[in-house]
Amino acid sequence: MTLTLTLTPEIEQYLTQRAQEQGLSTEAYTLQLLGEYILRKQKQVKLVNLLQSWRDEEDAEEQQETGEYLIHALDEDRLSERKLFPIELKGVTW
Repeated sequence: MTLTLTLTPEIEQYLTQRAQEQGLSTEAYTLQLLGEYILRKQKQVKLVNLLQSWRDEEDAEEQQETGEYLIHALDEDRLSERKLFPIELKGVTW
């Protein structure tokens, strides 16, 4: 597919400079950037979908137990005696 873009002078200058630094043509560098961006977005979408699927499982009791375990583990593994999640603030700040 051939795609024609009209770039601002600033973007063109940026792409040309970075391409030269990489030893690539401006077109090759721009295609590389676009490919990397698309792959990153695809990974983000997969991650969001995975996290959403976990939320949609609707196992509230398991989620509650996991949350309480994590809070307990974070409070236990501290050098300080000060708790990250003091029980008196439950429902207020966390």
